[in-house]
Amino acid sequence: MSVSMPTAERWVDRWEQQQQRYAIGREERFTVVADVVEHVTAGHERPRVLDLGCGPGSLAARLVGRLPTARIVAVDMDPLLLALGRARHPNAARYVEAVIGEDGWIDTLALRGPVDAIVSTTALHYLPEHVLRRTYAELTALLRPGGVLINADHLSQEGASVAEIAEIVGIRRAERQRAFDHEDWEAWWAAIEHEPELAELCARRRRSGSEHSGCSVTVARHVELLKEAGFANAGPVWQVGNSYVLVAVRR
Repeated sequence: MSVSMPTAERWVDRWEQQQQRYAIGREERFTVVADVVEHVTAGHERPRVLDLGCGPGSLAARLVGRLPTARIVAVDMDPLLLALGRARHPNAARYVEAVIGEDGWIDTLALRGPVDAIVSTTALHYLPEHVLRRTYAELTALLRPGGVLINADHLSQEGASVAEIAEIVGIRRAERQRAFDHEDWEAWWAAIEHEPELAELCARRRRSGSEHSGCSVTVARHVELLKEAGFANAGPVWQVGNSYVLVAVRR
């Protein structure tokens, strides 16, 4: 189902504001992800990128702005967010509906050859550890040697006291940036339910069960799982509070 550009612009722009409440330093984090992708694809005429949990195309739009020749496949489980992305950023990516980690989801992507980079923002934290382990192994096989996986997400730390301090640091920064002045997740979804043009997509979303539930795999455990999956090196390259950009390089 297609969505008109004015409707997509209104709701995606509102989404961008809402997300600032949850992704601390969101715009800077996007910039860091683009920096890494640009670095690892230097000299590649048409970089190939896979965007996991793409939502309405927020990261894909920024990446293609930096790398206009990039070929991006953007994946999400939410039919409404995908429809908004296709309408708001139609030339940024090829959008695919799939549930990350489900049996057969890789085949749904219809990739033609290895990719240079796999990126994700605020999406992989909801995967349980056993699914994350399997998914990382699958993603390793999709990357060319030397390719990277970049996970920009809010991740917990080992030790309750340090985790609490990291959370406070992030909250204080968000307060200084007035991020909490924006509407929250629940308010955005409640409001979009009243958009007549999107009624069918909202109903489809409810039927598909596209809600996410949070998990608590620590950043240290993410690094361990990435190395187990065949990544030579893995570690954070940027952090504010519990908001990270975690990079892993394929052997």
